[in-house]
Amino acid sequence: MAAPQPGSELQQAGDRARDVAENGWAGLQPFLDFELLHVAGLTLTVGGLIAAAVVLVGTWTLSALIRRAITHYGDKHPNASQSSLYTVSRVVQYLLLAIGLLLALSLLGVPVGKFTVVAGALGVGLGFGLQAIFSNFISGLILLFDKSLKVGDFVELESGVHGEVRDIKIRATTVVTNDNIDILVPNSEFVSGRVVSWTHREVSRRLRIPFGVAYGTDKETVKAAALEAASEVPFTLTHDGPRRPQVWLAEFGDSSLNYELVVWLTADATKRPSAVKAAYNWALHTALAKYELEIPFPQRDLHIRSVLGLKGEDARRALRMDDGRRSAPERASMTSAEDTSSNNDAAEDVQHEIAADQAAAAAAAKERAAAEALKSRSDTPSSNRES
Repeated sequence: MAAPQPGSELQQAGDRARDVAENGWAGLQPFLDFELLHVAGLTLTVGGLIAAAVVLVGTWTLSALIRRAITHYGDKHPNASQSSLYTVSRVVQYLLLAIGLLLALSLLGVPVGKFTVVAGALGVGLGFGLQAIFSNFISGLILLFDKSLKVGDFVELESGVHGEVRDIKIRATTVVTNDNIDILVPNSEFVSGRVVSWTHREVSRRLRIPFGVAYGTDKETVKAAALEAASEVPFTLTHDGPRRPQVWLAEFGDSSLNYELVVWLTADATKRPSAVKAAYNWALHTALAKYELEIPFPQRDLHIRSVLGLKGEDARRALRMDDGRRSAPERASMTSAEDTSSNNDAAEDVQHEIAADQAAAAAAAKERAAAEALKSRSDTPSSNRES
């Protein structure tokens, strides 16, 4: 009896597999052709629904992979325009999702001619309740292509919201405040409203810190105290040159001479205006107390000529006003000692945030360097490594 040839065995196995597949498909075909819905000449089947879902999931996954690849490219090339890469990733995502939606509708059995009906329904919807959504979508596209607003900008809106732009999505833009609060702002507010961008053209920014002293105070002493306060705060950009700290006499108030300490901030401190202003106020109070400068407040003086026939020291002792009386230098020295013994919490908070940002940037740079070193070693021929 002749032994079977290997080729004939493979052919028989292939025939059996094909028969099983045909039988399985024949058994599965009725399930896929099962009609779920039939309306307006359109038939929705189980197979069409599954195919549409697969296309949608596939396009979504593909768009996510492309966005991740673009982000990885931006991390490896820090000199590339991050805003342009972000715009490209968003546009690619929208295009792929739109193509996937059209393919899914086609697989569901919706012909291209039926899209006119969908467009008409969409127009009616826009007229009633979707105009806000459509406006935000178009505004988001304008922001991506116009580049007047970029991820990483520090902005202030008319509503009072201020923070760093973290993400620009279809409907809204995410703004993160310095208190780490995420605020979703509709895109149309950035297009139709007034937006103050503190880092649009240049990251450095000038800050004005108002303060007041009593009438009769020497201006040069006030200037020396304010400049000393500016030198104590580490966020001052420079201490000489055209952007040096300045002291302006702003106005003559009802109870005080109102000054402004004008300083240019470093790039890291620009995005933290509230804490930085508090740090300068703290340093100003310390410096004014050191120079024994009075900080006035609205007051009314009551002059008493006599108390039960007593005058001068006798009257003060009768009113018990001499208990605990201290001279102005004593009060100033005590205030200065109290201020210097405490820490400037606002300055420490800003320095901590800046250090955290610098540490994160250093870690990202270290990861990029390690990835480039690994890539260079992998690209080196084996003969060169052996030699």
